[in-house]
Amino acid sequence: MVVPIIISIIAGLGAGWLISTLWNKVKANSLLRQAQERLSRVEEEIRNKKREFELEKKEELHKIRAAFEKESSEKREELTRLSKKLIEREENLDRRFQELERKAKELVSEEKRLEEERENIKRLEEEYKLRLEKIAGISSEEAKKILLENIKKEAKEEALKIIQETEKEAKELANKRARMIIATAIQRCAVDQVAESTVSIVPLPSEEMKGRVIGREGRNIRTFEALTGVDLIVDDTPEAVAISCFDPLRRKIAEISLQRLIADTRIHPARIEEVVEKAKKEVEELIKEEGEKVVFDLGISDISPELTRLLGKLKFRTSYGQNVLQHSKEVAYIAGIMASEIGADSHLAKRAGLLHDIGKAMDQEMEGPHALIGAHLARRYGENPEVVHAIAAHHEEKPAETVIAVLIQAADAISASRPGARKEVLEAYLKRIESLEKIATSFDGVEKAYAIQAGREVRIMVHPNKVSDEEAVALCKNIASKVEKELSYPGQIKVTVIRELRAVEYAK
Repeated sequence: MVVPIIISIIAGLGAGWLISTLWNKVKANSLLRQAQERLSRVEEEIRNKKREFELEKKEELHKIRAAFEKESSEKREELTRLSKKLIEREENLDRRFQELERKAKELVSEEKRLEEERENIKRLEEEYKLRLEKIAGISSEEAKKILLENIKKEAKEEALKIIQETEKEAKELANKRARMIIATAIQRCAVDQVAESTVSIVPLPSEEMKGRVIGREGRNIRTFEALTGVDLIVDDTPEAVAISCFDPLRRKIAEISLQRLIADTRIHPARIEEVVEKAKKEVEELIKEEGEKVVFDLGISDISPELTRLLGKLKFRTSYGQNVLQHSKEVAYIAGIMASEIGADSHLAKRAGLLHDIGKAMDQEMEGPHALIGAHLARRYGENPEVVHAIAAHHEEKPAETVIAVLIQAADAISASRPGARKEVLEAYLKRIESLEKIATSFDGVEKAYAIQAGREVRIMVHPNKVSDEEAVALCKNIASKVEKELSYPGQIKVTVIRELRAVEYAK
């Protein structure tokens, strides 16, 4: 039973395998046919696409060929037109070249003719020159020299006349305008000037106070002089002592200290030291107040506190007996007024005028000219570059390059040179007068020279036979130029050249 079942199972499995194999084979054949059909379709599509591409390519090539042929045709036409133009131009150039050759031949012949005429003229000139030399009795070179000298002399005289007339007109106009501006500035600037001396007098309540001031064995007066740096003069002057010092600041401190000691009556070295220290602080406050007051009076704002303090110190500085702070105020007023008259910045001019001598507050502490010291200080404390330049240039340590700088120079000279503004040592004055006359007499043709009006003018007498009227003008200019270069003086010096011809004859 089992065997037939196994056989039937085996037969069933074999039949199933056979059927499955046959089915797979049929399915594979079907898939192969489908693949072949799809491949055939793809190949057909490729052939169709290829034919379409070839057709498109042929059409594109046809279009390109047609465009190229059209463009080539246009280019050929253009080249043909250009070649015609070139041919015409060549023909024109040939005609012009022939014309130029003809004209060149004419010019050569004309040049030959002119050369012949030139030679003929030269020969005639030589003959004429020989005849003239024979008639005149001098050579052509001598005649030329005489003629040139005469022409030079006439031209020089004519030029001097023109220069004289032009300078006269310019000076009249400039002097008129300058006098008006300066007069306006001076009239509007009224300041008090007091020439400070080197001695201050302090009154005493009684003669007994002199003993207290001197102290036992002179210890009070020695302490006072050591602390203040002044000389205290106790002499026969009734009820007064004198404080002597060249430094006005020390003299002021000593004066305040002595007044306080006299009022207190307690005079001894310790008290003297205490009072002097208080006086120094008080003077420092006074310096600050003076600086602020002058800045306020002039209406100047935004000025550095340090510069304000230095301005206050100028109250205790003098130059040739002129108070420097008062001088600075006067320069500021004059410069501001002149600036407004000519249309410049009056505020800037006033500021530069006030600060122009600020270096004198430091000239004992720093080396160099006070103008350059002042410019350095102004630059350090943020002043306007024009103000800094005007300060540096007001004594010509640097050349003036702005209108403000020139105005400060003029205002400084006006303030310093007006009568009574400054003291001058007699020896220096006499030396300046002598130098002025010596410069004038150093020129050829000068007979005598006299310095007059306290050295403000020099009058020069010349030999009339050596110096003509026209040469007198040039001589005056040269003398003035030499005075400017070699002399140092306040204000200006007038140079006057006088030429006088006297003819004297006696009737017998």
